[in-house]
Amino acid sequence: MFVTDDDYSVVVGDDALKVISRASVENRANAELEAMEEISGYLRPVYDCAAIFGSEGDGRNRLIVMYTVDIALYHMVASLPQKMGIEIRKERYERAIKWLEGVQSGKIVPDLPVVDDSDNSPTNTIIYHSERKLRHNW
Repeated sequence: MFVTDDDYSVVVGDDALKVISRASVENRANAELEAMEEISGYLRPVYDCAAIFGSEGDGRNRLIVMYTVDIALYHMVASLPQKMGIEIRKERYERAIKWLEGVQSGKIVPDLPVVDDSDNSPTNTIIYHSERKLRHNW
C-alpha cells in the first residue's frame, strides 16, 4: 500500500489510530483507498496518479502522503459514534482540500510526475466533432 503505519504516527498516535479505525484493517484500507481516489480526482487531469500512488518509501511525495493520511482519518472519524475528534480532523481535511484545489487551479505546482501524453491521445474528456455535411443535390 501507499500509506504505511509509520505515516500515521506523524499525525495521530497508535492508540488513537486503533480507536479511529475501530481496530479494523479493512476500515483503514477502505478509508485510504477513498482518500487516494479523492486526491486523484484533483490531480488526474495533469499528474500521473498511478505513478504517484504506486511509489514507495522515499520516492513518495511527503505532502501527498500526509494529505492521504489526513483525508483517510477524516473519513474514519466520520463513521465513529458521536464523531469523536472530528474538529481537528475536519480542520486538517479542509486544509488538504484547499491545497488540492490550489494544485488543480495551477497556483501550486508540486513535484509530482506529469501525465505522459506522448501517444497523442486526447487528455480532456470532451471531444468535438460535427456531423457529415448534408448535400441536397436532387
